[in-house]
Amino acid sequence: MSVTIALAGNPNCGKTTLFNELTGSRQHVGNWPGVTVEKKEGAYRKDKDVVIMDLPGTYSLSPYSAEEIIARDYIVKERPDAVINIVDGTSIERNLYLTVQIMETGIPMVVAMNMMDEVESRGDRIDCSRLSELLGVSVIPIVARTGKGLAELMEAAVREAKSGRRSEGPHMFDHELADAISAIGRVFGNEDADENRWMAIKLAENDEIIGRMVPEDKKEAVQLLVDRANKAAGGDAEAGIADSRYRYIGKLVRECVRKSGAGHKETRSEMLDKILTHRVLALPVFAGIMYLLFACTFSENFLFVPGLPSPGVWLAGIVEDAWGLAAGKVIGAAQGLGASGWALGLVSSCLDGMGAVLGFLPLVLVLFLLLSFLEDSGYMARVAFVMDRIFRHFGLSGRSFIPMLMGFGCSVPALMASRTLESDKDRKITMMITPFMSCGAKLPVYAMFAATLFAGSNQTAVVFSIYMLGILAAVISAWILNKFAFKNEASNFIMELPSYRIPTLKSVLIHGWEKVKGFAVKAGTVIFASTVLIWFLSNFNFGGMCAMEESFLAAMGNGIKWIFAPLGFGDWRACVGVVTGWIAKENIVATFGQLFGNVSEETVEAVMAGEQALPAIEEVFSRSSAYAYMAFNLLCMPCFAAVGAMKREYGSWKWTLRAVGFQMATAYVAALVINVIGSMIV
Repeated sequence: MSVTIALAGNPNCGKTTLFNELTGSRQHVGNWPGVTVEKKEGAYRKDKDVVIMDLPGTYSLSPYSAEEIIARDYIVKERPDAVINIVDGTSIERNLYLTVQIMETGIPMVVAMNMMDEVESRGDRIDCSRLSELLGVSVIPIVARTGKGLAELMEAAVREAKSGRRSEGPHMFDHELADAISAIGRVFGNEDADENRWMAIKLAENDEIIGRMVPEDKKEAVQLLVDRANKAAGGDAEAGIADSRYRYIGKLVRECVRKSGAGHKETRSEMLDKILTHRVLALPVFAGIMYLLFACTFSENFLFVPGLPSPGVWLAGIVEDAWGLAAGKVIGAAQGLGASGWALGLVSSCLDGMGAVLGFLPLVLVLFLLLSFLEDSGYMARVAFVMDRIFRHFGLSGRSFIPMLMGFGCSVPALMASRTLESDKDRKITMMITPFMSCGAKLPVYAMFAATLFAGSNQTAVVFSIYMLGILAAVISAWILNKFAFKNEASNFIMELPSYRIPTLKSVLIHGWEKVKGFAVKAGTVIFASTVLIWFLSNFNFGGMCAMEESFLAAMGNGIKWIFAPLGFGDWRACVGVVTGWIAKENIVATFGQLFGNVSEETVEAVMAGEQALPAIEEVFSRSSAYAYMAFNLLCMPCFAAVGAMKREYGSWKWTLRAVGFQMATAYVAALVINVIGSMIV
């Protein structure tokens, strides 16, 4: 018999980490609130009949945002066999509020007291045995990120799920309020007494969602009883119920938690926050950290040592050499088999396009390993807090920075993460500007231009400035949208700052591997198919095989090049690159690898080995137009997969097309300004 166990808890309490440990999955884990935006399902790796459901974080069962509604609806409507309530032991009083609410539903529950290593490092003590006695449910101490206590936790959870034993719920309301709640529950007359009681409590709390579920013929009777509950609570039943819960939680904490007697000692997080969230120093420190990340990825003179490549550049050189050797072997084998000219051209072209993309794989790996370290450490949550000081002047809250930050990885999950925003205005604006962040697929485009048009210059500064341009464009766009499209809608910002933690090597490597794997899979599927299609379109017309300048692709590029001519890239090959980039941004590099390359074996080997650039690029682009080209592809419509995600989140083609139109207009204006001003300077 299969058993379903839900993981529920506050944001950033360790749910997804626990889910990954129990199921062997590799879901994204970040040391900030709001990572999980939809429920995720997996099988317990020690017993495939046990299904684990990872729910979005929620502070209570009175939801205010989309992900909290997902968590509440699953617990209440789907009613899993058991709930594992993950409690952050370092913030036990706040976390127990959700615990008592889950107990009120009557669903079997086990409490996982997480982060016990941090509790002990502070010199504090939590008596889990005594807490278990008082709550009437099992309380298991665990450390999710190391796996400590998980076997005992799952044993207790499966036992509770199979027993079918219902949680009675804590008796914490005074007599009059409890009687009023019981009377409301009796009006429903459902067979499930636990469901009646829970719905009665929510009605007394004036829960609008539950209020809409009351049958028309019972609404008057329920309202009279709700008025009775309000009177019993001194005029406000919602406040009275919350106060009763906190009094009960306070009693639990006094009996079961022992704080260190050494008095308040400044924690590591508090010391670091004096600098990292300082009103003046925070932004320069953030800019410095990000620049260091890019130096580790792109610098030819790492740590200011001439000729010392950064880890990213060093690894890229190894991959390029290996690919060049493999490409030469493949072409040689094809020649040895007597391949015809067109077949040899196809093989060379595909190798050229694929190699141009895969050569940047190490850069993606290094950058995202470093970003994952910052995410898991808790620093990025501080950046969101710091950015709120800027964002609120432009009509957004700092929480919008979290989806934008995820956009540095991929726009699709970043757009989904916009669900965590409570304001409808914030969600719509954030989805419009999140694609302005430089996703991993855009990185090879910047690296290609930096290596060709900006050779001999500070390539780290070039790529860093493009990333900063995306953030600047997002902030300015937010101000414009808030000023003219979303007037008089205020945005609030409340966010928990988690403790700083040293990320585990396993977590950082998993993140890096997922990014590289996704990049490689796309190169082996979408980009490979695109290279074949581009070769065909660039070598054929209606008359058969032809010169590239007379091909289908040239005809298409020449048909649209007048649009891009003012931006400095009116060459048909550059225009075609923009279009193929909408399939996948890496396609721009693959397209250039074919259209600007030469199909001879010697040139292919030289380009793959990094011994020469694609020579024709320098004939088409100046530095100003190259920078404008990067800016346009940074800000224009994202790939089709991201547009599809936008449509799902907006739930409307009208809003999706508005967003795409705004992005295209922003990209065009920005590229035009850059090219015009750049042409005057350079």
